[in-house]
Amino acid sequence: MLSSLPKKIKIVEVGPRDGLQNEKTVLKTEDKIEFIAKLTEAGMVNIEATSFVRPEKIPQMGDANKLFELLVKRIPIDNYNFPCLVPNKIGLENAKKAGVREIAVFTATSDQFNMKNINASIDESFIRIEEVVKEALSYGMKVRGYVSTVFGCPYLGETSLLKMTEVTQRLFDLGAYEVSLGDTIGVGTPSQVLKVIDGLEKANIPLETVAMHFHDTRGMALANVLTSLELGITNFDCSAGGLGGCPYAKGAIGNLATEDLVYLCHSLGIETGIDLEKLMQASLFILDKLGRLSSSKFLIAKQGEKSGK
Repeated sequence: MLSSLPKKIKIVEVGPRDGLQNEKTVLKTEDKIEFIAKLTEAGMVNIEATSFVRPEKIPQMGDANKLFELLVKRIPIDNYNFPCLVPNKIGLENAKKAGVREIAVFTATSDQFNMKNINASIDESFIRIEEVVKEALSYGMKVRGYVSTVFGCPYLGETSLLKMTEVTQRLFDLGAYEVSLGDTIGVGTPSQVLKVIDGLEKANIPLETVAMHFHDTRGMALANVLTSLELGITNFDCSAGGLGGCPYAKGAIGNLATEDLVYLCHSLGIETGIDLEKLMQASLFILDKLGRLSSSKFLIAKQGEKSGK
């Protein structure tokens, strides 16, 4: 088995955006910046920093302009990638003013989910996305795509593999360099991962341009990662401490914890570039600010060891 695994993977840390936007606590901008700084000290290079959305819709991300402007003064932006989610042209313009160099755009495989999420069908969402991507590329920005409900939808149930490949290809055609496929409600299983990757290959979508974004709602995230690794996927989204979920999917709490992913990869001899001890300190810092516990099995175990339990 080991011979079929990659030598290294790329991790996109989504904790500062996807992780924090669903928390009830609205953190201070300075604490978010400290969190990101600690993640860079742990070796993170790709960190989703924030989301340029309407503050009244997602107050946790209401300081996006201030955060990014202060962030690039503290951390040399040339050494890192800080993608920021933008829903529309207004968000894009705000991101540009703040100095953002990479954005992320999003849609889904389910019209029902998209309507609940952004009040637009898939096709309607692409009208917005095309405008945003075209302008972003003209500014010299990189564009990353997200596709939600790849493994299941809270409103539709099972979703279409054909729609997944169609939507993914449309994002690439517009100019995305990478597309992240999301298990929005955490229903994915290794057999589904196999079908998704088979669908990508049949559609001639290069696996090195695709990332997997798993939720651990039903405890399947690491099994899905291992299956993905064996089938050629080398890009993964995850969240420090397991923060985050989906605000539009009841019960979908808990992104794959970065610590658990890194521990698995290191045990298999796969390079991540991440210092687990420093990553753990970054997670403990932000968890303390939020006043909550972690869902990371690795983090829980390490805390137990230190307390002598």
